Amino acid sequence: MPKANQSHVTEFLLLGLTTDPKLQVWLFASFLAMYLVNVIGNSVIIAAIRGDARLHTPMYFFLSNLSFVDICFTNVIVPRMLANMLSKNKKVPFAQCLTQMYFFVACAINDSFLLAAMAIDRYVAICNPLHYTTTMSPRCCLLLVIASWMVSLLHSLTHTILMARLSFCGPNIIHHFFCDVQPLLRLSCSDTSINELLAFTEGSFVIMSPFIFIIVSYVYITRAVLRVPSGGGRYKVFSTCGSHLTVVALYYGTAISVYIRPSSTYSVTKDRVVTVIYTVVIPMLNPFIYSFRNKDMKHALRKLTRKTE
Repeated sequence: MPKANQSHVTEFLLLGLTTDPKLQVWLFASFLAMYLVNVIGNSVIIAAIRGDARLHTPMYFFLSNLSFVDICFTNVIVPRMLANMLSKNKKVPFAQCLTQMYFFVACAINDSFLLAAMAIDRYVAICNPLHYTTTMSPRCCLLLVIASWMVSLLHSLTHTILMARLSFCGPNIIHHFFCDVQPLLRLSCSDTSINELLAFTEGSFVIMSPFIFIIVSYVYITRAVLRVPSGGGRYKVFSTCGSHLTVVALYYGTAISVYIRPSSTYSVTKDRVVTVIYTVVIPMLNPFIYSFRNKDMKHALRKLTRKTE
């Protein structure tokens, strides 16, 4: 396109999940309810862990950090989406769009690294219990969390800088409910090959490397559990991993289906539905998944309830 005919886009139109006014009312109520459950539920998990000395262990330290990231994750996406549903003005400035994309990518990657840290914790606890206290020391756990944040923020910054250098001179309508990487790339009139290559290679590495850590950890955990002579003993050992495995399956099942594939296979409708699952539904379910059949967490929640009465 000749430069004389180009006009620089300074804002985008976020169409959201639907343009049907009646359906938007139902969606607004649903997402508001899920948002409140998410924020309250994860906040309660953090408060319960901080308030019970028995939960001051590496596993619950990582869980409290995961709950905090889930709150941030949802706050990056849902408030803007709810405001968009109520407003006739769907415009979002380019700078705000990039800011939302930056924090979204950072939170998403941080989630995956924290899930990997929790898998390593379970591996050490089950396969090397005698070295657990020294290996998973408070200093080591803190360093793992700091490293997760550092890698996530730097990874997101790289994508944001590369996105900022692109030109947007054509359509400015985003068929999504937030500023995600792929919808923005499709609107650019610049050469996006570097962005797409980075998203598919380095992005795949950052998402898949924690996933590989998780898989390898559970291979060793499974081998260790199978050596336990009694069925009851095997169930008791492996039950400590059930909640974590459930969250891993939900998170990676949806994230991989959206991001670890060529951009040519991008589907607006499918990706919006899947993205809702891992940006809104899974963070909302995490407090219930980690509390369900967890005696220590239930005890901490009861203790927290008595304190508030």
